[in-house]
Amino acid sequence: MDRRCGVLLPVTSLPSRYGIGCFSKEAYEFVDFLAEAGQTYWQILPLGQTGYGDSPYQSFSTFAGNPYFIDPQELIDAGYISEEAAGQFDFGREPRTVDYEKIYRNRYTLLRKAYANSPFCINPSEKWADDAYDNDRMQLNHFIGDNLEWLPDYALFSAVKEYFDGDMFTKWPEEIRMRNTAAMDSYRIKLDEEIRFYEFLQFLFAKQWKELKSYANDKGIKIIGDIPIYVAFDSADTWSHPELFELDEKGFPTVVAGVPPDAFSETGQLWGNPIYRWKFHKATGFDWWMQRLEQMFRLYDVVRIDHFRGFDEYWAVPYGDEDAMGGKWCKGPGYALFKAMKERLGDKEIIAEDLGYLTSSVLKLVKRTGYPGMKVLQFAFDGNIENAYLPHNYSNNAVVYTGTHDNDTTRGWYMSSDSEQLERINKYAGISCSQEATRELIRLAMQSVADTAIIPIQDYLDYGSAARINTPSTLGGNWCWRLVPGELTQELADKMKEFASIYGRIRK
Repeated sequence: MDRRCGVLLPVTSLPSRYGIGCFSKEAYEFVDFLAEAGQTYWQILPLGQTGYGDSPYQSFSTFAGNPYFIDPQELIDAGYISEEAAGQFDFGREPRTVDYEKIYRNRYTLLRKAYANSPFCINPSEKWADDAYDNDRMQLNHFIGDNLEWLPDYALFSAVKEYFDGDMFTKWPEEIRMRNTAAMDSYRIKLDEEIRFYEFLQFLFAKQWKELKSYANDKGIKIIGDIPIYVAFDSADTWSHPELFELDEKGFPTVVAGVPPDAFSETGQLWGNPIYRWKFHKATGFDWWMQRLEQMFRLYDVVRIDHFRGFDEYWAVPYGDEDAMGGKWCKGPGYALFKAMKERLGDKEIIAEDLGYLTSSVLKLVKRTGYPGMKVLQFAFDGNIENAYLPHNYSNNAVVYTGTHDNDTTRGWYMSSDSEQLERINKYAGISCSQEATRELIRLAMQSVADTAIIPIQDYLDYGSAARINTPSTLGGNWCWRLVPGELTQELADKMKEFASIYGRIRK
């Protein structure tokens, strides 16, 4: 792999007129900025539909995209909704912060108005029923036909969930919760318009994202996207394919996912995701996983697999426990899954998120796959000269970060470090005053032998802890930070390009 660099920025963190980053002109402008700055990669977080806690790692579907990312301006341009009508919704007044409560309350209302005044609804108005729009309707029908493995179940799940005021599917009446055939048919008839609406949203999402990704690729920018190892319990995946998970006869988990106590939490992290029934997956040749990965590679150029160590061993916590301390390590599928992937999908660009406590068997698995692992500078300065995150211990086959979406910004982390750690950081990075700390730590990452260097945009802007994206094991206030217009200046692009050039990371 050639030496390259890129920027970490979630789509939600882009500026926009409508309260949250989306596939709008600002996204295209960000791509232009990356190209101007000599970058090769734009790393984003998962694009899935967010639910409880606003986390992109707890999605209602592993296949569906987040409707929040649909650009309202495109709906205005198409004539589905007027600019005046779109402007009447309150999506939050603070440009720096995503107000998820207001987005949740109002975004779907805007999208429903646009759907009802479009050629795609079941009974369009006379204007939209015209033959001139038959090709539009045909495109939607083709999209539905191309995604039969997941879209009908997702749309029905979403429609039924809406019908029951957003309740988890475990609270639905038993006949639909357990997917009784007669009940499924009944709800499909009763909720046909709502089902069509959710299919319409996924059609728009896929169309807009494909256009944005094509634009980025044409500019020489590759997209790095995440695939969370687990799916949410309250998801279309769990409801429609209970055989894939460790569930009891009533559809409830017997064990759930998490991690043991670590640097982020003294009681571990209780994620609550259902655990895979790995023997079943292996017996099917990992077919569901292959479908999932195929979808990810349609969305992204490079896939970062979150919590990679879970494929070697995973922490299984008894369902109902209040924290993760009572869990135990269980063996995962190991290399068999990746062997199946290479046979079915060929060689793909993957990054293994191999952070945290790594056993020898995890390290062997990462090495056997050949995938680059991650090196995070914020984990490097514990005083151990053999620490794997110190740049002098890197190999070429690695992706180095100053920090990730789960870390504080580099400025925030540096300023909160104790005196002993500060001394180690300063000596190693050659920092003589605190004002230059972030710049020199970026330099340390860029000059390392790691083939790829990814820097959060907050670090290039040298922002403090207020610009942090996520604090693990906390609810509220996460995934909210946004850029505001005017921050991505030509001066900043020039500085970024200079670093990329000095350390041989400019595209050739």
